[in-house]
Amino acid sequence: MSSESTEVWAGWYRDRRGAEAVTIAAHGRQLRTRIRGVEYEGASLAALEVVGAEGVLSSCVLEWDIPLPVHVDGAVERATLSCLLTLGELRPEGSLDRADLNLTLRYGGAAYESGVAGGDFDEALDHIQRQLPAGAELGVLASAEA
Repeated sequence: MSSESTEVWAGWYRDRRGAEAVTIAAHGRQLRTRIRGVEYEGASLAALEVVGAEGVLSSCVLEWDIPLPVHVDGAVERATLSCLLTLGELRPEGSLDRADLNLTLRYGGAAYESGVAGGDFDEALDHIQRQLPAGAELGVLASAEA
């Protein structure tokens, strides 16, 4: 049995056909979700592929919240990281024309925001970390990166 935990985050999926509640499961470095009966999996949300078939998630928006601890002076405080990922259209060769990630950390009565093109979760978190008050450090997600 693996010592890695699985985190599950509730969120929303939206595209031209409408919206639907989804869950995103993170285990180790893998992410998984089910949208309209289709399973998607990948190492990042910006690169989710259909399980057992060809195709990537595209032309949609995913929103979800992650509880994220913030360490301040030896104490752990609660914060919420709100995530918004916009996946663009599929190019003829199969890649996305864009993947934009916007993160907002709600902590200590303030909102710290970061947006990055390409959907790089770690880069967006680094932008937020640099905005936090002196002595405040973002905690680590127990599982995968988005």
